[in-house]
Amino acid sequence: MATATRLIKKYPNRRLYDTQTSAYITLADVKQLVLANEDFKVIDAKSSEDLTRSILLQIILEEEAGGTPIFSSAMLAQIIRFYGHAMQGMMGSYLEKTMQAFVEIQNKMQEQSKSFYDAKGMPNPELWAQFMSMQAPMVQAMMGNYIEQSKNLFVQMQEQMQAQTRSMFQNFTFPGAPGAPGGQSGSGGSAPAGGHGGGRSGGSGSSGGSGNDPQR
Repeated sequence: MATATRLIKKYPNRRLYDTQTSAYITLADVKQLVLANEDFKVIDAKSSEDLTRSILLQIILEEEAGGTPIFSSAMLAQIIRFYGHAMQGMMGSYLEKTMQAFVEIQNKMQEQSKSFYDAKGMPNPELWAQFMSMQAPMVQAMMGNYIEQSKNLFVQMQEQMQAQTRSMFQNFTFPGAPGAPGGQSGSGGSAPAGGHGGGRSGGSGSSGGSGNDPQR
């Protein structure tokens, strides 16, 4: 049976109310829900607007302000530059998939480490020593796969961007370009017409003079 999403309401006084426990909670409590992998949603108590992302960003801001930050100033600046950029949507997808790949690596390492504990939850010294000696090359291999996946994902994004660009301009022809309406035929026909026209006008001028003689 699927667990219902935990609903948290945010009131105008900025307090958060957990409808499951019928009590007010803090950002620290919300952080614990995240760490416990609990499915929750934060909404505005009056408008029911979804505020989950806003609350999560507040938690990230507090974590970045204290302790060891994850995001460097350079990285944050690069992220900001993608807002309003043509690749903003792709960048969001790229970061999300990259994070998923990293989490998969972390989960594999945790699963492998479980086998080094006995039934009482105590680590087996010999097996643990073997695990620690193998950890460096294992992590290196996993990180190598992770980096390769990230590269492939970025290449796919570039190819997708190029395909969209080609599709956008495939049926577009510039005025005057070969094959464009009024392009070659229009410009090619106008030059000879102008040249012959000039010749004919000169001829008509001289013939015009002789043509006026009979009238006189």
